[in-house]
Amino acid sequence: MTFPDNFLDLLKNETKALLYLATIMSDGSPQVTPVWFSTDGEDILINTNEGRIKDKNMKTRPMVAMTIQDPKDQYRYLGIRGEVVGSTTEGADEHINQLSLKYYERSWKYREGQRRIIYRIKPSQFDPHND
Repeated sequence: MTFPDNFLDLLKNETKALLYLATIMSDGSPQVTPVWFSTDGEDILINTNEGRIKDKNMKTRPMVAMTIQDPKDQYRYLGIRGEVVGSTTEGADEHINQLSLKYYERSWKYREGQRRIIYRIKPSQFDPHND
């Protein structure tokens, strides 16, 4: 599934749009977190620290929902439903550094005890809003 052409600008580094990630808790309730993200053109890549709530939720319940909001227009956003199709710790420190450069324009500062993990999410449905 490809991203809608008229929302590709939200995926560019210079836009610095946040992605709001909704995961499912063990009791079935939703949990939402704003996160940094990147894409390889097909899938969305989320980087987190192992042990966080979203990490635990995505490991056991891979269905997620996301919203990427235009930082310049709060009424323009791309809703996405998808599924976690993979995860890796390989390259995760480098990936979080790339995201830090994108969002903060400075290198990531490693925190003792953190173990970063990258989640690959395959979109299955897009819900674009441009009011």
